[in-house]
Amino acid sequence: MTNRAHVLLWTDSTAAYLDAVKASGLADRVSIETLPRKEKPSDDQLARTEAIMCAGMPAGLLPRFKNLRWAQAMTAGVEGWLALPDLPPALTLTCARGTHRESMPENIIGSIFYVSKPYAAAVAEQKDAKWVHRVAQPLNGKTLGILGIGEIGAEVARMAAAFGMRVIGTKRRVGPVPHVEEVLPADRTDEVLAQSDFVLLLLPATPETENLINADKLAKMKPGAWLLNFGRGHLINDADLIAAVKAKTIAGALLDVFRQEPLPADHLFWGTEGIIVLPHIGGPHPQRDRIVAKLFVENLGRFLDGKPLTQIVDRAAGY
Repeated sequence: MTNRAHVLLWTDSTAAYLDAVKASGLADRVSIETLPRKEKPSDDQLARTEAIMCAGMPAGLLPRFKNLRWAQAMTAGVEGWLALPDLPPALTLTCARGTHRESMPENIIGSIFYVSKPYAAAVAEQKDAKWVHRVAQPLNGKTLGILGIGEIGAEVARMAAAFGMRVIGTKRRVGPVPHVEEVLPADRTDEVLAQSDFVLLLLPATPETENLINADKLAKMKPGAWLLNFGRGHLINDADLIAAVKAKTIAGALLDVFRQEPLPADHLFWGTEGIIVLPHIGGPHPQRDRIVAKLFVENLGRFLDGKPLTQIVDRAAGY
């Protein structure tokens, strides 16, 4: 028992993780403790924990983990972790990047259909038994621009290509991506904006991406283009977006993420015609814990074997 690695699962739903550890054959190599999020680790847990999995970490606590070597975040975004003033330089931090690959691409494609097809209008008119003949615009031949092509973006591109859409976008490390016609560096974002009928934001929240979509960038977009944000709320200057939509600089925006969540009831997004507010439904999956558990167990095996972990956070890049 003394040779087992001490692992703390600091989350409310632990069954999927415990089952995954057992199924992986790693159970006899670890000593796992579970702790609800509302509770704080005991002094004993702070002293012996070598690996932890949790959604986030309050400031002031990490330095008290005397033997902590690895922290697995349960989300893809880690801006909260990186903002900690006491994040140990030697601590290996991994994120849950890629675990939204099943749910988010479907929801993104659904949002493209929602803003391009007259379904919402038809439902509204049905309430008044009103028959209005409309012609749906085809997606075939339209251009989808993705800012931040990662695993999610690559899957969206595959799905969009099936509808005959042309896909272009930006990527930090420029290189070929299947189903993407042109991959450009971030400094050529304006070219993507100018060509796209739909602009999809999948970028992380970093100092470089703060307020990336502002009045200047919105003016680069087509007047008939839609902005779709499934990345982070910090990417958008809220006031500039509201002004652009009201002025018909762009056709509209569908937003799934915001600077503050839940979105305050007095926020102008709610009442701005042309802005669609979604309650952060892009990434959640009914089996979310099972999906994250698969990544966690893979990393746990690597951790126990002294091998490099997957999805390590690049602190300089911010994700």
